[in-house]
Amino acid sequence: MRSVWNGSISFGLVSIPIKMYSASEDRALDLDMLDRHDGERIRYKRVNEKTGKEVEWKDIVKGFKKDDGYVILEKEDFEKANVKKNKTIDIEEFVKETDVADVLFKKPYFLEPQKEGGKAYNLLRDALKKTKKLGVATFVMRQKENLCLIGVYKNVIVLHVIRFDDELRNPKDVKVPKTKNSEKEISMAESLIENYTEKFDFTKYKDVYNSQLLKIIDSKATGKEIKSEKVEIEPTAAKDLMAKLKASLEQKKKKAS
Repeated sequence: MRSVWNGSISFGLVSIPIKMYSASEDRALDLDMLDRHDGERIRYKRVNEKTGKEVEWKDIVKGFKKDDGYVILEKEDFEKANVKKNKTIDIEEFVKETDVADVLFKKPYFLEPQKEGGKAYNLLRDALKKTKKLGVATFVMRQKENLCLIGVYKNVIVLHVIRFDDELRNPKDVKVPKTKNSEKEISMAESLIENYTEKFDFTKYKDVYNSQLLKIIDSKATGKEIKSEKVEIEPTAAKDLMAKLKASLEQKKKKAS
């Protein structure tokens, strides 16, 4: 693995030099865009809007539009914005794992100790495991400030980039009906949830979409067509709710036996 960020993580006066590695990878198939008429690949070009000429990567800079022009920002300008946060993940507080809403999580990174940081790294890891707490910190990566949580996964310290409060939209515009459910319906739904409750094991969940898509690609390459199954989903009517709940419980009991 190639490290994506080098610096240190600190809590209190303890500082641990670390390397950061991406803990996840994109499993989507790498598909090229083609011209439907002749099957030739479509290329994107970085073109100067005024001259129409292509611009090389080495000549591209970032700019912020201000009034009628742009303020050009160099690499050094981004680093000057907050020198410490470009190099340090400073844990500011600790929170309970259960206090964090899942909707906040964006991307995980593994942290690896370097140089003389091994003992301090293990100390932070073991303390986080024992207290079941998460460290809250901010740091800068790729010219963007990130809010993050520091926890433990399989004996490795993991950093979870999470969303800032203003990155989450207000759900007030989501239309939810104000219908009420009977106590009997709620009780039946609770029983169904309990019957389907198991210890979470994410290794049993596989990405089957990509493998199915590859089968279609292989078939098309040999001139064959794969017939797709028709799936019709009918919403459960309010009057049928209890009957569907009962049938679901019976189905689960049969599978269990």
